[in-house]
Amino acid sequence: MGFAALLALPLAIVALTIAGVLGALLARLPPADLWTALTAAETLFALRLSALTSVAALGIALVLGLPAAYLMAHWRFPGKMLLDTLLDVPLVMPPLVAGLGLLFLLGRNGPVPALGMELLFSPAGVVLALAFVSTAVVVRTATAAFRSVAPGYAVAAQSLGATPWTVFWRVELPLAARGVAAGAVLAWARALGEFGATLMVAGATRLKTETLPIAVFLNIATGETGIAVACALLLLATALLMLVAMRLLGAQRNDRVSRGSAAGCGPA
Repeated sequence: MGFAALLALPLAIVALTIAGVLGALLARLPPADLWTALTAAETLFALRLSALTSVAALGIALVLGLPAAYLMAHWRFPGKMLLDTLLDVPLVMPPLVAGLGLLFLLGRNGPVPALGMELLFSPAGVVLALAFVSTAVVVRTATAAFRSVAPGYAVAAQSLGATPWTVFWRVELPLAARGVAAGAVLAWARALGEFGATLMVAGATRLKTETLPIAVFLNIATGETGIAVACALLLLATALLMLVAMRLLGAQRNDRVSRGSAAGCGPA
């Protein structure tokens, strides 16, 4: 057996396992039962709540994450390395632990109990949990996007009299836009699929805090396989669309870099 064949065996196992998981989900229900589950009131509620809360969380993540990322990409200050590490903690923190921390922070004995009582176990709590996990994704990806912009553009704009605010909005943000957009898609995907933090902060109440992942959990626990599979397939379809968007953004970014490199390699 050749070297390539040895490498192909693990690849085949991984690919067949993924295909098997997808096939098992798609083949679980007959088409008529699947359509009934997809159009059920509970499924539509979970889809609507997931869409609204994830978009709201992404908006919060962008408002907080883009300025933070720009600062981390361009400024040096004491303790920056420690802060940079701290900003990565939500990326590696188990979602249940993140949700537990938010619950204690906003709970009756926390520093802001009045605010917490309004947020916990409500749709607002869902937004809070999703924003916590997605903001870290925006900060990390946007920081990399801003660092990839050649500093000469900002220097040239400043030499022409542009203010720092103008440099940010008119120069650096447009140049980093594809990387920021890819990070936003990734953050939105993370928010849509978030379960652990949502469960701890907002609870699992049918037709109140029931996002798509919560709906899968509740219906599997109670034996309602149809709605669980329908919600799982909606999550899967959304994830596939986001994967396509990520690939397209990456391809366009690579084409732009390639054209820039080709232009720079021309005759002097």
